Amino acid sequence: MSCYTREQIEAAILNKGYKWFDSKNYDVNIVGVRNSKTHGQVTNKFDDCITLSYRDESGDWHFHCFKATTDPGSHWTETQLLNKNGVAILKEGQYRGSHKIGLHQGKYEALRQAKALKVYRDGNQDDVYDMIEENVHEGIYGINIHRATSRVGGESVQVDKWSAGCQVMANNSEFKTFMEIINKAAKIWGNSFTYTLINSDDLV
Repeated sequence: MSCYTREQIEAAILNKGYKWFDSKNYDVNIVGVRNSKTHGQVTNKFDDCITLSYRDESGDWHFHCFKATTDPGSHWTETQLLNKNGVAILKEGQYRGSHKIGLHQGKYEALRQAKALKVYRDGNQDDVYDMIEENVHEGIYGINIHRATSRVGGESVQVDKWSAGCQVMANNSEFKTFMEIINKAAKIWGNSFTYTLINSDDLV
């Protein structure tokens, strides 16, 4: 999907009454944008994005938009449920201090869930994400921000098993760039990161 501008992301965040971090020196804003045009259908594609906005030491803004999925892949929605209540779909919102740098599945450095998040639970395996308020659960579910393929320079096309609720970037090189910035931010601000998830309909 086409990406957005930093100004669009900032405007959407402020319009929702969320916190926008604008201090100098890598005070990062990590914002996922879920593709509203899919109308809740399981596409099994990386048709969302994760954006990163921050100001450098001089106060100049930088913006990155990474191809990603904010939804679980078809394997976990059709074939195998990891939780009796259904697959986890992260609920839109701002989660302050929700993630920290750590190992994803003990294998490589990513952003790991550190505080409770709200997820919808969808267990009927009908290829539609059921985002129903009565099915919202809150807790630590391993909703990490990580990459798909481990192949250097590679990019995954289908989500499949890559996400059972995690926020996953398709491109290996883009994720490497993301983590380089995150690590730089952690050295200045500490190992605690806020993640915000919005819908593309929130952007104008």
